[in-house]
Amino acid sequence: MSEVKIIGVVGGGQMGSGIAQVAAMHGVDVVLHDLDHRALSKASSSISSSIDRFVSKGTLSQAAGVEVLKRVRFTTNLEDFHTADFIIEAIVESEEVKKSLFVKLDKIAKSSAILASNTSSISITRIASSTTRPCQVIGMHFMNPPPLKKLIEIIRGADTSDETFATTKALSQRLGKVVITSQDYSGFIVNRILMPMINEAFFTLYTGVATKEDIDKGMKLGTSHPMGPLELADFIGLDVCLSIMRVLHAGLGDNKYAPCPLLVQYVDAGRLGRKRGIGVYKYSEEPRSTKSSSRL
Repeated sequence: MSEVKIIGVVGGGQMGSGIAQVAAMHGVDVVLHDLDHRALSKASSSISSSIDRFVSKGTLSQAAGVEVLKRVRFTTNLEDFHTADFIIEAIVESEEVKKSLFVKLDKIAKSSAILASNTSSISITRIASSTTRPCQVIGMHFMNPPPLKKLIEIIRGADTSDETFATTKALSQRLGKVVITSQDYSGFIVNRILMPMINEAFFTLYTGVATKEDIDKGMKLGTSHPMGPLELADFIGLDVCLSIMRVLHAGLGDNKYAPCPLLVQYVDAGRLGRKRGIGVYKYSEEPRSTKSSSRL
């Protein structure tokens, strides 16, 4: 099992920048890619701000914070991944888009490199089938936000080798994470349980059982959830929740996973949650974008 010295991360959004930060904080050199210069600029600012918060809280020294920032390189050129030992994809939750990317990564990455997807629901086996190295493709699902959440969900595809799994698990633990392992079924572990709960919260609102405030208050105070399901949906992104519910519905073939019409309507209206300034709730302090972010 070879040591991972350089990690490539595709996607400069909240997840991709967070993953890059986690790797850099644990001594790994990172190349962070996005096609959009503005996304990379935002990612750089986000990582710097997050590091400053760690320093101000005393969990990271000023000198260590400077070194973390030095370990992250930003690029718009995928060819810069040719030296990476391990590449993590963190782009839009679309199977076709991910497959298209993996075809490119397969051609660029060195033969020994592992290709991992941060997908939260899509089949690793199908993503791997787009490459010539399915034994070196694996799911590595970080929780949001990666610098704060301790969990990584590892998903083995049908052809994922024992060596790929062992390397991925060792890397996850090196990054200070607790590992759980899922078989390659739609939604894996966390979202197989979480997303139907969020969907049911939308049905509870849709059918007039209760107000959004009481639904969230009930789950926070009644079951000790840190966030209510509707508030959490806004944080995740309603488009992401809808995409995962559609993956569950199609992959598991049970109508209990059918997305709530209200969730569909909100997404159709562009009410995607915090990143748009409006979702189930309004966030007036955050400017509403004119288009959906594809990098969460």
